Amino acid sequence: MIATIRKAWGIPELRKKLIFTALMLLIFRIGNAIPVPYVDSALLNNYIEQMSTTVLGLYNVMSGGAFANATIFALGVQPYINSSIIIQLLSMAIPSLERLAREGGEEGKKKIQSITRYATIAIAVLQGWGYYVLMNRAGILTANHFWALLVIVVSFIAGSAFVMWMGEQITEFGVGNGISMILFAGILSRVPALVGQMINYFRAGTLKWWMVLLIIIGVLGLVVLITWVNGAERRIPVQYAKRQVGRKMYGGQASTLPMKVNMSGVLPIIFAQSIASLPATICMFKSSWQESWLMKNVFDTNTWVYAVIYFLLIIFFSYFYSTIQFDPVEVANNLKKNGGFILGFRPGKPTSDFIRKVLNKITLFGALYLGIIAVTPIIIGAVSTADALTGISLGGTSIIIVVGVALETVRALEAQMLMRNYKGFLS
Repeated sequence: MIATIRKAWGIPELRKKLIFTALMLLIFRIGNAIPVPYVDSALLNNYIEQMSTTVLGLYNVMSGGAFANATIFALGVQPYINSSIIIQLLSMAIPSLERLAREGGEEGKKKIQSITRYATIAIAVLQGWGYYVLMNRAGILTANHFWALLVIVVSFIAGSAFVMWMGEQITEFGVGNGISMILFAGILSRVPALVGQMINYFRAGTLKWWMVLLIIIGVLGLVVLITWVNGAERRIPVQYAKRQVGRKMYGGQASTLPMKVNMSGVLPIIFAQSIASLPATICMFKSSWQESWLMKNVFDTNTWVYAVIYFLLIIFFSYFYSTIQFDPVEVANNLKKNGGFILGFRPGKPTSDFIRKVLNKITLFGALYLGIIAVTPIIIGAVSTADALTGISLGGTSIIIVVGVALETVRALEAQMLMRNYKGFLS
């Protein structure tokens, strides 16, 4: 990864993109340090720390600590992620949206993107108001009047809209997927605080030396596993028939059809988190709901029920994204047009059925891999009696997102360097 970044830095075009991405992430970190008015940050920080295993802890991790300090970027990318999920699901249910997404071309994509932006603002209004209600009932606000409500909620909405804009700018003018990069920066900024917390637990005797060793080995093992699975793929052998064009003979070559095991990357994890935490977010609107049996035993991010729901949602979104990104019928038709066929299967429907069967198998493996890694820390935190281990329920998810985004960014850099080499060769 370091070697790839060093090579990219030597290319003027990519250097500009890297600098632009770094500046956007720097602005994001600066925004995370600017608190909104009328909020007692110290009281809020203590309150969020006590609720670290709930959905509030999840929001704090995803926002890079901004949620616990009520900064202007406290909502982070959560409204945008939620709106993207809603619009993509609606695209499958509403025929007009489906036609717009599939057949609209660039104009269709722009319209879908515009609808997603409006949905982001609507969700940010709802979440901003809910966050205000939560702070007001917890006695964290220094003022309780209409002007305070207006300033706090508008600041949250404006911050969320600005984060969405920064993500789009990184995607267009920077390196990698902008929203993923912002998530990456937010989670990575929490690492020093988590290491410091682990050291404090170790000094206090709450965390034994062998527990620290196991955590370090587990994290390193996860990084190796995630890297290995992200590069794993199933290659289906494809044979091309010979065909004569004029006096020349073409085809007759053997090739492979690559299918990645983890085709959807970190998106199932991010989307599953947003949906699984939605009931807990609704419960935060009323203090009676926060203390209810459902909140404590079902919707809390450290419970068995949440782990099961989270696991099933990861599997669902893995299949959902694999069907969007890889269409077996389209691939089979392209093979048929180019004179290619899979040995043992006739071109057309038999080929598409075989490809779909293989796709379902490798998607199941990739979904189980994502689900097990994401859920295991939650199970450890639920069964553990040590305070030092009850807060690691988001650890596996964070590692998957960080490593996955890092690998995707490196691949994007390598693709752009390869494209530049081709351009230089052709010119």
